[in-house]
Amino acid sequence: MRSVEEHQAVVDGLLPAMPAETVPLAEAHGRVLARDVVAQVPLPGFDNSAMDGYAGRWAELAAADGSPVRLPVAEDIPAGRTDVVPLAPGTVHRIMTGAPLPPGADVVVPVELTDAGTEVVEIRARPPIGSHLRAAGEDIAAGTMALSAGAPLAAAQLGLAAAVGVTELSVRSRPRVLILSTGSELVAPGRPLARGQIYESNSVLLAAAVEEAGGIPRRLHFVPDDVDQFLATVRAELAGADLLVTSGGVSAGAYEVVKDAFATLGTVEFGKVAMQPGGPQGAGTVDGVPVVTLPGNPVSAFVSFEVFVRPALRRALGHASPHRLRAPARLTSSLRSPAGRRQFLRGRYDAGEVSQVGGPGSHLVAHLARANCLVVVPEDVTELPAGAAVDVVLIEGALQ
Repeated sequence: MRSVEEHQAVVDGLLPAMPAETVPLAEAHGRVLARDVVAQVPLPGFDNSAMDGYAGRWAELAAADGSPVRLPVAEDIPAGRTDVVPLAPGTVHRIMTGAPLPPGADVVVPVELTDAGTEVVEIRARPPIGSHLRAAGEDIAAGTMALSAGAPLAAAQLGLAAAVGVTELSVRSRPRVLILSTGSELVAPGRPLARGQIYESNSVLLAAAVEEAGGIPRRLHFVPDDVDQFLATVRAELAGADLLVTSGGVSAGAYEVVKDAFATLGTVEFGKVAMQPGGPQGAGTVDGVPVVTLPGNPVSAFVSFEVFVRPALRRALGHASPHRLRAPARLTSSLRSPAGRRQFLRGRYDAGEVSQVGGPGSHLVAHLARANCLVVVPEDVTELPAGAAVDVVLIEGALQ
């Protein structure tokens, strides 16, 4: 048997880094940055007020420590004003949040500490010197790195890119993933089921997982279980794909069409990985296109995708951290695990504790939908008591 790490390395080696492309800022959401972004301007771009209030000289407000001080309001500075004049001695400027600080001012008195006067203002307390000021460049200086290659571009990152003057970004192209579920027992949802048939769900599950990982999925429906027809259909669909992911047809049974068809090519290797669920695995190429073959039970397909395909896709996309977040947790109840296989159990993680969701069966997809983590039990552990420490892999999309 291969170890989990050995098979991860095989799958990782199939997918090269995706090429970079330049897209407008508005189209970069959810992509992965391919090149560093340098700030074109400082943030803030100028000294400005952090409060609505009055810009003044701290030393001239000393009397306000004991009794109110009245000073003339020489200027009004709304946000966006560009012709700000220096602060004359013995005066204050009424100023709004984000407006440029007048030269000479070293404090902003919040309007709440005044009578809000417009011609003469009564200042009732003096805040410490330097209060409520934002210094130019205190967030980021011009010419310094704003975003590093490998950063996923979510709302905050796109907001920063816009704030430093960027209009387009270099991002990794999204891998195009062809998804194929096999099995003569599969029927499209919505059609009547005959005895022995089930609704096909793996392609829906895997397409969503590919999209969440950053790829572009395309589902190939109901390819015949005949080896020749299967191979001909798949090869006709591979053009333009960066990866083919199949589910089903890779075990040791008599009708394993994926294994039988790809074995004739000699470019896809099949074997078992020391894990549960998801032991039967395959990886290689078909006509130069990387192929990863997953087992057919829904939970096995999901776990196999999480362990092998998702990190490979994210690494090809340039993610600085391709793996899911892990967290330490304490078991709420005892569990058993088979020796020699790494177990990935469905769990519910909350506030440092994790409870098992359902049994270990790879067909229990309803239990999978209620899980928000995978509990990882090492190969050499066969039993853990309640309260034992375990690692959990945090997954998304669980029902509340």
